[in-house]
Amino acid sequence: MEKQQITEKPSSSETCSPNGFCLPVNYFSIALGMLSGGLAFRHGSAALGIPGIYAHVFLAIAATIWAVLIVSYVYKWIYFACVAKQELGNIIQCCFISLIPITTILMGLVILPLNRATAIGFMTVGIIGQLLFAAYRAAGLWRGTHTIEATTPIIYLPSVASPFASAMALGALHQQHWGMLFFGAGMFSWLSLESSILHRLRTATPLPGATRPVIGIQLAPAFVGCAAYLATNGGHVDLFAEALIGYGLLNLVYLVRLIPWVFEGGFTLSMWAYSFGFGSMGNVGIYLYEDRGFNDLGIIGIPLFVLGLSGIALLAIASLATVKRRS
Repeated sequence: MEKQQITEKPSSSETCSPNGFCLPVNYFSIALGMLSGGLAFRHGSAALGIPGIYAHVFLAIAATIWAVLIVSYVYKWIYFACVAKQELGNIIQCCFISLIPITTILMGLVILPLNRATAIGFMTVGIIGQLLFAAYRAAGLWRGTHTIEATTPIIYLPSVASPFASAMALGALHQQHWGMLFFGAGMFSWLSLESSILHRLRTATPLPGATRPVIGIQLAPAFVGCAAYLATNGGHVDLFAEALIGYGLLNLVYLVRLIPWVFEGGFTLSMWAYSFGFGSMGNVGIYLYEDRGFNDLGIIGIPLFVLGLSGIALLAIASLATVKRRS
């Protein structure tokens, strides 16, 4: 049997030598981390009495990164379509395209306090976009075209992270019932994928060095799912939310143990795969702090908030150092 091709062959009439402005689609993980971290910081600023200007600056930087990446992606399709098609046709890389609607939804959450109508527009585009891409990518796997090597935490993005982000947005709009529909979609998609991904990580060929940072996505489902659940239930940390936090902390312990293995090849921008988990961890920490009068876990709320935001800060500092070293 011939080895399955995972990318589309570019047309001979197109050039596949892009210039520096054709940024890889996985760079949207930087915008994802900055936006989720900024939203957590804004939530924490309101709860802890921190001057809001710091969160505004954080979110302004995040929004600028997102805008640059959006322009770069459109530019890529216009002038270097073969590169964009290669990303879309790659069974591993294409999952990162779902970060575009996810970050668009988060941009809606950023804008919501400023202009509700504009925010709803961003959220609507993002929710519809994530559904369309999930139908293309996740449903496409049912035809038996996937491989064990491609079964990494990246495949959480279209059908788990995207519905959870949609649930957050709908919860912020006080559409709890609609939000719970998306939370359920993300939750059961997560459960259906988890065993396959862990089986691959445990028993198949070890992830190559350049791909190892994607294991950081494993931190996200529990904390992002918990943040989505709390957004739809009014922010009450009940037993189910505590169970999600427990599983998130367990994955954090595992990932800390794997740091030497992941970093064998040094720091790369792919390490932003950890960022959605970090940002959501910080947000969940503030929910715990706010609900501390009703549960015994409120004591770990601020440490989770600080740990999550520190993770985002370290990624940003290391990224700036990497870019400076390469320039």
